[in-house]
Amino acid sequence: MTNHWADLQHAKVFLVEGSNVAENHVMALKWMNKARDAGAIVIHVDPRFNRTSSMADIYARIRPGADIAFLSAVINHVLVDKLYDEEYVKLHTNALYTIGDEFGFSDGLFSGFHQDKHKYDQTSWGYDLEEKTHKPRKADSLDDPRCAFGKLKEHFARYTPELAEQISGIPAAQIRLIAETMAKNKPATIMYALGMTQHTVAVQNIRCYGILQMLLGNIGKLGGGVNALRGEPNVQGACDMSVLNNYMFGYINYPNHDQPTLASWTRENGTFRAKMVVNGLKAWFGDNAKKENDFAFGLLPKKDAGKDYSIFGMFESALAGKMKMLWTIGQNPMVTNPNLSIVQDALAKLDMLVVQELWETETAAFWQRPGADAKSIKTEVLILPAAYFMEKEGTISGSGRMVQWRYAGVAPPGQAKADFEIIDTVFKRVRDLYAYSTEAKDAAIVQASWKYANAEEVLKEINGTNFKTGELVTKIGELEADGSTSSGCWLYAGVFAGGKNLSKRRDMKDPSGLGMYPGFAWTWPGNMKILYNRASCDANGKPWPGTKPLVWWDETEKKWKGHDTPDVPVPTDGPDTPNVQRAFRMNAEGVGRLFAAVYKDPGASARDLPRDASYTPKDGPLPEMYEPVESPTGNVLHPLVSVNPCVKYPRIKGRQPIGSTKDFPYVLMTSSIAEHWCAGSTTRNLPWLNELVPEPTVELPEKLARELRIDTGDQVKVSSARGEITVKAVVTKRMQSLRINGKEVATVWMPYNWGFKGLSTGPSTNYLTIDAVDPGAGTQESKACLVNVRKVAAQA
Repeated sequence: MTNHWADLQHAKVFLVEGSNVAENHVMALKWMNKARDAGAIVIHVDPRFNRTSSMADIYARIRPGADIAFLSAVINHVLVDKLYDEEYVKLHTNALYTIGDEFGFSDGLFSGFHQDKHKYDQTSWGYDLEEKTHKPRKADSLDDPRCAFGKLKEHFARYTPELAEQISGIPAAQIRLIAETMAKNKPATIMYALGMTQHTVAVQNIRCYGILQMLLGNIGKLGGGVNALRGEPNVQGACDMSVLNNYMFGYINYPNHDQPTLASWTRENGTFRAKMVVNGLKAWFGDNAKKENDFAFGLLPKKDAGKDYSIFGMFESALAGKMKMLWTIGQNPMVTNPNLSIVQDALAKLDMLVVQELWETETAAFWQRPGADAKSIKTEVLILPAAYFMEKEGTISGSGRMVQWRYAGVAPPGQAKADFEIIDTVFKRVRDLYAYSTEAKDAAIVQASWKYANAEEVLKEINGTNFKTGELVTKIGELEADGSTSSGCWLYAGVFAGGKNLSKRRDMKDPSGLGMYPGFAWTWPGNMKILYNRASCDANGKPWPGTKPLVWWDETEKKWKGHDTPDVPVPTDGPDTPNVQRAFRMNAEGVGRLFAAVYKDPGASARDLPRDASYTPKDGPLPEMYEPVESPTGNVLHPLVSVNPCVKYPRIKGRQPIGSTKDFPYVLMTSSIAEHWCAGSTTRNLPWLNELVPEPTVELPEKLARELRIDTGDQVKVSSARGEITVKAVVTKRMQSLRINGKEVATVWMPYNWGFKGLSTGPSTNYLTIDAVDPGAGTQESKACLVNVRKVAAQA
């Protein structure tokens, strides 16, 4: 989230797309309702009419997988009718930066595409650079067709509301209404969840949000932003802490095999990020990380740049017999992964499976699943009984980046232990086994700095230490590149400032009256509540007219002040300096990127600024509408390039079939439900929740149910190219058919929270779903695939 929960009260418009916030993020709903009481408008875009839809002022039903068509038409309407914030766009985005003449887009492909590799050479996606400074040239006005703004207008001009209606099913008039409502009632905030990310165009879905909010001037302001509603199981905190396969601590790129030294890694990622790597390595290896040995960078195992290390790559490696052991912690892939037949067969190829969980889950008991031949499965399965979140203490980082300490309510039962204790015990025993090894491959284990008495000691290491003073660091700005400081995750530097665990704070004072609560817990980075808040001010550091002041330049005291921590690198650098004209300082350009050009700041290394290199999505510098891998229709924009060209699917011959409308005429979308949480491992073992929702179902539109002669309660078989399951039908108005490209398309909905273990059992919907993934984020296309539905004949 760029903003935070309490800040939602300042929004005048909510665009909720890809989230059922009323059911799944009820604390967000609390602050939304406060805004609604003040007159805020709620727009909900979703294929299914749910509890969020019922409270919306505008509900727009959309076909699953057509979000880019809809959002592109909204962006186009803003551009054509000049509803954008011109001053904001010129100052805080790359709108005026000119793009190189080599860039092009035609028939669904950007310039530089290699068909055989499913990959772009991004060289042509750069700026037109000045010869001496190597900085982007700037156009004189937004009307220059060579500038990023001109490219934006040209690209999105194809997306008329009428075309978007044809693709998405949302009426053109409603698309115009949504665009006008957002543009004329600012600030507006956008809220999304997995409904936008579980697609093969996941990154570009969210890019649309960023582009729209930058055009409207809604980033960095109270009540604005693009806000990802992360899951309850500490998803935000987990992502912060190195569990993503492509990132180290604090979203720092993990090194590949062609980056054997810190210097080679730095050339690609920049000196600011290299500084944070040094601090992280000092936390991980302590005194064994020294300047003379490249701060132990060589001890990090390097990834093969051409290999897939995502969960899909893991199971595909196991299926091929290349992975021998899997240790899952708090995850149940035998319910949550798409195309489950691959998961079950991959688990059977392992030598050992370790499951760290509260329950004997479907993953732990995969060999007991209905139809399995247990005698033929040689995998040794170990279960490590883990404590529930109410039975252990430590931090949890919420969606708004707030780090809060949670205390244990009760002791864990029996032999169950907190995850920290389990991992700590296993690592120490492994280290003992390797204690006398002199082999290079074992050095990372032998030389690791690992001496934690409790979870709070881990948080201190994450915060970081100044070795010269022996004190814990108080902010990111204190971290040095010479090894004199450490931080296990640079974003969290300051959470233990002054030797006090600030995540334990519970001060409910709100001096600003804006819902900032600066003394309640601690928010990364630097207790900042709203990211990019420098953008809430004009070039002179004054809050934009008509907005609530958030931060500002105090001319008398010569420093940045505000109700929030000012998002500037040096608080005493005035608005006329390069440092603080740059509201988006983590980008190489220092501004927001309407066009995601390939760019490295040639001067950043010398000035040690945090904007060495900018990220460019693998599948294009601008979003483009591509159909899901399994779609009920062709791509009307470019029929020959229907799906995302960077998607590689199938990846395993014979195991990843692609269905067609001939055999599977209906669209399936899946989601979680409020009553059963994630894989349902916990909730399906609670009798009172099972009474509320006892089994999985499929929701059908009334018209489709009439055609198939299906009534509520009937047993139906739902099938895809990957599998079939039998569940009860629910005939409902919540689901409706849409007119798409001249053809009626029916969508059905199913929850995914069931499996064969627990007090409530049921078939897993993910036997049906497709495991095609986004080329950048690696998220599966759970929200759109093709199925057939037929009534099961009653047994005599």
